[in-house]
Amino acid sequence: MSVVYVSNADSRAISVLRLDDDGALTLVESQPVNGAVMPLAMSPDHRYLYASLRSAPFAVAVFATDPATGRLTPLSTAPLPDNMAYLATDRSGRYLLSASYSGDKIAVSPIASDGSVGPPIVVESTPPHAHSILTDPSNRYLFAAALGGDAILQYRFDAVTGRLTSNEPPRVETAPGAGPRHLVFHPSGSFAFVTNELDGTVNSFRFESATGTLTLIASASVLPPEDGGPPWTSELRGTPDGRYLYVAERTSSTITGFRIDPATGLLDALGPTPTETRPRGFAIDPSGRFLVVAGQQSGAVTSYAIDPATGSLTPRQRLGVGHDPNWVEIVEYRQGIG
Repeated sequence: MSVVYVSNADSRAISVLRLDDDGALTLVESQPVNGAVMPLAMSPDHRYLYASLRSAPFAVAVFATDPATGRLTPLSTAPLPDNMAYLATDRSGRYLLSASYSGDKIAVSPIASDGSVGPPIVVESTPPHAHSILTDPSNRYLFAAALGGDAILQYRFDAVTGRLTSNEPPRVETAPGAGPRHLVFHPSGSFAFVTNELDGTVNSFRFESATGTLTLIASASVLPPEDGGPPWTSELRGTPDGRYLYVAERTSSTITGFRIDPATGLLDALGPTPTETRPRGFAIDPSGRFLVVAGQQSGAVTSYAIDPATGSLTPRQRLGVGHDPNWVEIVEYRQGIG
């Protein structure tokens, strides 16, 4: 069984849900948090959950996870250098990575063996509105999307010291006004995909593992053909087998699926699926069987079964959570959930 963690900003709480083998959702607990909680990040060993508190004083709350139940135990809170809109750990779990949309910066903070987060060792200014930060599968390179700068910043990452060095070239430009937001890597390590918030597209990039650089392959539309509102994409996630990519679009309240060509990285649109109102965050479970999406305006989440043959989404269960649910993480604990 798997556990779903959902941050509810206005409720100042994290919902802990059980995801059953049939896609059913059950509330395990609602864990209070001392701030407007938004982005979440799980440690690679699944022992710790990190939550960004985006109301002053800006901080990261650290929780221990119970592998038997999924419940959270508050451990510590550490200051962050700004209002951080995105959290991730590096692939080793030794560093917490964060990006500030309002502060135009990224940061790297050390993580101790007990999961606690220390003062940042790197705080780097970026073009306007840094919106995500992530290391590549090898943990040798780091990327940050700057939405207001229409650029993806490229760094060399020292996994021993946590230090960053600008790569060559130091950035990859997107189309003017595209607004690159979030980035994910294909399981093969050969491609990366970036959702563009402001023009309603998703870009495919070839990832050169020897140099740690991205090269644009193509761009695909996320917006449903009949939608007439301004584009406003949010999250993107891929299935663990690398066959499908999904992108959430908030204006139309839809999730668009794409079939990924494993040889070229090109995307073939499968069409949109109506979902929760203003879907800001969603995640796919480690088995690749289910997708869970949160609606900021609906105050609810819905689980979907992913058809392995077609990539289509079939709703399984809808469950109310809290006010302004916006981030979803799904973890599979080997002990199972009691």
